[in-house]
Amino acid sequence: MRVFALLSLVLALVIVGLLAKKQLATAAAPVLPSVPGAAAPALGDAPVNARTQAEQVQKQVKEALDAAAQARKMPDDN
Repeated sequence: MRVFALLSLVLALVIVGLLAKKQLATAAAPVLPSVPGAAAPALGDAPVNARTQAEQVQKQVKEALDAAAQARKMPDDN
């Protein structure tokens, strides 16, 4: 009975190990989320640092919000 329990435990550990390995392999190369209206970087471009990328995303979001606010302006009812 102990042999069966030990084999079950080893089998469970092997399965968990394989699943963890698969998850880590897919997480090694994360895909950046796309921002609507943003140009996709070319494949040959050098990677930019996180600060520059964050500034670019902030700028794109601000421009998108400004464009949406301009499209939503309505005349006053006075």
